[in-house]
Amino acid sequence: MAIRKAAVIGGGSFGTVVANILADNNIDTTIWMRNEDIAASINQQHINPQYLPGTDLNPSLVATNELETAVDGADAVFISVPSKSVREVLEKIRPRLTAGQALISTTKGIEPDGFLLMSQVMNELCPNNPAGVLSGPNLAKEIAKRELAATVIASEDSDLRRNVQQALSCSYFRVYASNDLFGVELSGALKNIYAIVSGFVAALGMGENTKAMIITRSLAEMSRFAVAMGANPLTFLGLAGVGDLVVTCMSPLSRNYRVGYAIGQGQSLDQAVAELGEVAEGVNTLRYVRAKALESSIYMPLVMGAYEVLFNGADPRVVAQGLMTGEHASDVEFALPRNEI
Repeated sequence: MAIRKAAVIGGGSFGTVVANILADNNIDTTIWMRNEDIAASINQQHINPQYLPGTDLNPSLVATNELETAVDGADAVFISVPSKSVREVLEKIRPRLTAGQALISTTKGIEPDGFLLMSQVMNELCPNNPAGVLSGPNLAKEIAKRELAATVIASEDSDLRRNVQQALSCSYFRVYASNDLFGVELSGALKNIYAIVSGFVAALGMGENTKAMIITRSLAEMSRFAVAMGANPLTFLGLAGVGDLVVTCMSPLSRNYRVGYAIGQGQSLDQAVAELGEVAEGVNTLRYVRAKALESSIYMPLVMGAYEVLFNGADPRVVAQGLMTGEHASDVEFALPRNEI
């Protein structure tokens, strides 16, 4: 059944963009947020002054501070809050959900206990609701300006994939489909780490060759980690993988890139996060992925180097320099037989 009514849980920049596209596509849409003033501004002035100032929102978009009632009757519920809040939000709305209501996460993060992705948290708490994830090279401020962009909806449920494609597709936003839920979501979480590293590199004035090396070796690390975790490495060659990696590693609009850039300029992690004023998922993801890589003996020199910079005060130059030596000498992961690497 097509999506006729939708709820978006989270009033940040991307949640607001998703809600606005849904409303533009004549879908009855409610967006929930904690901040009463921003909700009032959306309802009365049709603008989100904190996250998307200057962007006119569809007048039919309704904002609310009542979490539980926001999801009533919605065919699809988009979860667009920071990863640390996803479980809390799901536990609150779970009693109001009915079987068949679709849950779609737009959150690119990891829950540390059990190393759970957001789809796994949704399946744990709401097993009767089909789950999907939305991920791709989606800088919210560009989408808000109606600049051309594309994303990926991943789910094992073909109806959910088709319904989300229909609900969000428009003249400037295209939605592709994938059934590799784990791979799409894992790539969205991992790329935030490498956006921080790319921020270091840019702040230090390193050359274009260095930037290209960092991005391609980041992709190799992501793929290596994906295989160890059971995901399909080919997923990382698509929009949710290399597409999202490139945009977040090259754009000052990326929150994680901006954190890395500030640290590369000499700020502390606390100063960089405070200056950003928004959640940079890559900071916590870095801690969780490093721990998992050490536990599983996965070779990830960029992750290890970035951790030393963020949490132990190492010189950011050591991250790029660390790629000049090491145990792995193959260019493309999985292209050579294991005995030739």
